[in-house]
Amino acid sequence: MSEHPAPTAGTRRDPRDLVGDRRSLPPRLALAIGIAAVSSGSIFVRFAQADAPSLSIAAYRLSLATLFLLPFALLHHRRELRGLKFPEWRWLLASGFFLAVHFGTWITSLEYTSVASSVALVSTSPLWVALFARIVWREAMTPFLAFGLGLALSGSIVISLAEARTAISSQPFLGNTLALLGALAVSGYWLIGRRLRRRLSLIPYVTIVYGTAALTLLAAAFLIRQPLTGFKPTTYGWFLLLALLPQLLGHSAFNWALAHLPAAYIAIATLGEPIGAAILAFLFLSETPSLLKLTAAALILAGIWLALRQKPAKSENLYPPTPTT
Repeated sequence: MSEHPAPTAGTRRDPRDLVGDRRSLPPRLALAIGIAAVSSGSIFVRFAQADAPSLSIAAYRLSLATLFLLPFALLHHRRELRGLKFPEWRWLLASGFFLAVHFGTWITSLEYTSVASSVALVSTSPLWVALFARIVWREAMTPFLAFGLGLALSGSIVISLAEARTAISSQPFLGNTLALLGALAVSGYWLIGRRLRRRLSLIPYVTIVYGTAALTLLAAAFLIRQPLTGFKPTTYGWFLLLALLPQLLGHSAFNWALAHLPAAYIAIATLGEPIGAAILAFLFLSETPSLLKLTAAALILAGIWLALRQKPAKSENLYPPTPTT
């Protein structure tokens, strides 16, 4: 694979011409693979949490993924990396920071709440993206969006109440709150990714973003004195699986698809994750969601689906022009 010339400032590259972004795989198939991969993440986290603290798990997930990607980025994309301008670096670092906050809060939430509740709440991110667009960019609040937001928020409240009755810990509200914070953080990650993936190839983009998130999480773990060594061999195996399946295969598949499909379509597709995660939690963790939790999850998914039925007339103009100086 040869190096691809870096884009000139202020220009937009055709995603079909990006190295590693050619449509050799149908985008919808890539999304299906991504959903299957990310659905396994909460299960691997739960197994790892038997021996390792949450921030350490998140740090290993992103660090190992970055180490796998770094040789490909340096060998095949040096020119593109050298051509990055300060504004692009600023957005890349911000995206990595949001991703670090997402994994730090979401993985920690699994200590306090069930897989079904955590994944259903963290999957509300498309609603927060739409709400952010309304507040900051003054996009119209369509009836679909308003009703969908109300449904999803109602589902979130019901899940919190249901978790209080059948909690796996003494602090289910904390777990649900952390999952919602993870949804807010990943919204920033997707918003920035939708901006940058029109300009950058997949490998340079995810290497820098995952690397920034890894360094942020390593620093956080060090500051609060969470151990990063001394775990059981099986725990390192869970770290490796987290890096390979939900991160490298799952998240990277979504980032690849951002260059080929509308972001709204991708957001709708990711609603399959709570379903997949709940099935795996039932099979491997014996977590059987109550009828109340299933109803709440259905409210959240229906709310997001309704909100995303609004016409994305301005979806390509959500961001101000990238500065060229």
